[in-house]
Amino acid sequence: MSRRLIATAVLVVGAFALTACSGSTAPSESGAPSEGSGADFGLVKDGTLTVATEGTYRPFSFHGDGGTGELTGFDVEIIQAVAEKLDLEVEFQETQWDAIFAGLDAGRFDVIANQVTINDEREAKYLFSAPYTVSPGVIVVAEDDDSISSFDDLDGKTAAQSLTSNWNELAVESGAKVEAVEGWAQAVELLRQGRVDATINDKLTFLDYETTDGPTGLKIAAETEEAGEQAFAFTKDKEALVAAIDEALEELRADGTLAEISEKYFGADVTE
Repeated sequence: MSRRLIATAVLVVGAFALTACSGSTAPSESGAPSEGSGADFGLVKDGTLTVATEGTYRPFSFHGDGGTGELTGFDVEIIQAVAEKLDLEVEFQETQWDAIFAGLDAGRFDVIANQVTINDEREAKYLFSAPYTVSPGVIVVAEDDDSISSFDDLDGKTAAQSLTSNWNELAVESGAKVEAVEGWAQAVELLRQGRVDATINDKLTFLDYETTDGPTGLKIAAETEEAGEQAFAFTKDKEALVAAIDEALEELRADGTLAEISEKYFGADVTE
């Protein structure tokens, strides 16, 4: 064997030896870890998926028993099912919506599970999982208010909105004056008190509110033509984690888990 071939063989053997000593395992072609690989997703805590959620956003993330019970909800149950597929523990960090992306940017949690709507501005800065909720936006008004029947009618009206929400952008684009609130509960309280004219949110939130707390004295005045898609949100360095979660979501869709969770909260499959 020539000296050049001998040298090459030594380098190859050395490379295999270093790989074996490192104890690392390459991810699967999908980007998700192969079973038992222990692939590093860059999690805040090893073996734990740290999840940001509001905890006050019924039916997606809230506390049962009048607010004193355990954290539960549509988004909560779905991310718990995902984490189980990935063999990860789940730790929730309840955070107000207006601070939730800042916390993600600061590395305080791995993912936001709180009905984050995919839009161009967010996609420029964050990664998203496959959508797990599909829902149109709606204008909610007092049931005796017939002055608003389209988004054009919001021009000059006052709408209660979270300032960093996708619905706030739509309210501003429609010409509404925005009254800043922390979330849905505060928005509808102002609306029922007659202090604002409307609020925009996704249809599912209103339907759950009407079912749970009705009659509320509120109604849907108009819907968006296109349905929004909601997904889990991540910082741009979480490609491997996103791929793994997408794979888990696909498995949960195929085995009926997503539909089952959806039926529990909405009486229909809203995940497609």
